[in-house]
Formats: sequence, C-alpha cells, structure tokens
Amino acid sequence: MKLGIHAYEWCSTWSNDTLDIIDTVRSLGLDFIEIPLMRLDLFDPKAVRERLDGFEATTSTVLLAEDVDITSFNEACRKNGVKYLKDCVKATAEAGAKSFSGVIYSQYLKPAKSMPTEQEWEFSASCLKEVARYAADLGVSIGVEPVTRYESYLLNTSEQAVRLCDMIDEPNVFIHLDSYHMNVEEKSFYEAIKTAGSRLKYFHMCENDRGIVGTGHVDWDGVFRAFREIGFDGYLGFEGFADCTDNMSTWVWRKLAPDGETFVRESIAFARKMMEKYK
Repeated sequence: MKLGIHAYEWCSTWSNDTLDIIDTVRSLGLDFIEIPLMRLDLFDPKAVRERLDGFEATTSTVLLAEDVDITSFNEACRKNGVKYLKDCVKATAEAGAKSFSGVIYSQYLKPAKSMPTEQEWEFSASCLKEVARYAADLGVSIGVEPVTRYESYLLNTSEQAVRLCDMIDEPNVFIHLDSYHMNVEEKSFYEAIKTAGSRLKYFHMCENDRGIVGTGHVDWDGVFRAFREIGFDGYLGFEGFADCTDNMSTWVWRKLAPDGETFVRESIAFARKMMEKYK
C-alpha cells in the first residue's frame, strides 16, 4: 500500500502559495500527497504538476454546496453539480493525479429532515455515473467517502457506500473509508473494511479525535487484519490535525499534538509499524 498525508496538516487552503508542502511530503519519504479541491478557483493544475515532478498526488475533500447538490430535486442544481464534479476531475487529470474522492455524492451538511428517498439515491447514482464515465476518459478514478450522520444524510457506512457503488455500476468508482467517521458510524472497523472488500482503494488513517494515530481507541489491529484479508493495496493517508486552523470544517478547537512535526513523525512511525506487523 502507498502511504501519504493530506495537505491540511500544513495549510487550511490550498493555492500556489502552498506548493512547498509537496516538497515537505516528499522529504518525509512518503509515497503521495493528498491535495484538497475545496477552492477549485485557487487550484493551479499546471503549477501542481510541475512541482510534483513525478511525485504522486491524489485530490479530495470536495464538499458540495446547495447549488451543486446532485441529490437535489431541483434539476438545475443537479446539472450544476455534475459540471462542478467534472471540473474537479479535469483539474485532477491536468495535475497528473489519477484519484479523486470525498463527499461527492450529496450536499455537505444538508439540512435534511428525513431519511433520503429512493429518488434521492437515484439522483446521486445517475449523476455520479455521468461523472465516472467522464473521469474514465481522463484516466481518473472517483471515490465516495462515507462520513458521520452530522455531515451527510446519504452515506454514513461502508454498507451504504457499497450500495451506491452498485447503483453507479462503473469500474472506476471506488470506496474511500475514514476511521474517524467509522468510529462514530460502524459497529466494527474490521467488518466495515471486509464489507467494502476489493472496492476499497483509499483509507484515511485517523485517530478517533483526529490526533496522533495510535494514541486513541481506534481498533488498528482490526483495521490492518482486514487490510491483509482483503488484499488492500491502495492509498493509506493521514488526515489529522495538531491544532486549530481557520478551516472551520475540521472542528478542532484544542491542541491535539504538541506540534505538527510531532503529529507527522509519530503517526508515520505507527503506520509503518502496523504495516510491518500485518504484511
């Protein structure tokens, strides 16, 4: 498997001013950097590709707003959402990356008052099918990441992610799990990963408080045992935080590590120890 880290460990907004983070991640001996597309207007694919210079990158963390919600009953919003996601895929390909994932299946923090209807599931699947076919032509795979009930009404569990992938039914669609969200929504880390099976191509290795990996109560033995049993050989990335940032969506209001360097160093060491244990 490939070991990497999210750029949010060093910044709250990606732009050309943060390109040096690529050099930092490369210097840590990691395999890839995960770059957020939260501000597509500030993402410069050409500059990213040049700075990568052969180093691998993935893109993620797209959070759909109301006007680009592909589960909306408003057809214009769904069309806007498909266009927006295609723009993200295009930027991903132009930067030289081959993987794009996140909360791409419905409005983030949607003020839903009831469970999603079958029609809303169909809206999401139909739109993502179109995006997936577009992405395939550009050599990009797209991943759906279940998050907590407080952030999405559509995908909270691995089982639901499998259902949506089945509905989309395109070979370049995969599942992206995150242990921080799994800690809230899943009964078992091990069983959730087994449920995803071969569809699991991306995993965010996060502690239950999003602090230093290995210092909380996530069942890492269950996680890595499941990895071994399903033959997981995809992207294993850290998405944690050492301190408060001005990116409100992290909801971090206290120091979770002495500093960013300590978070990165100790998390990498723990991950490599677990990879060796369950190789």
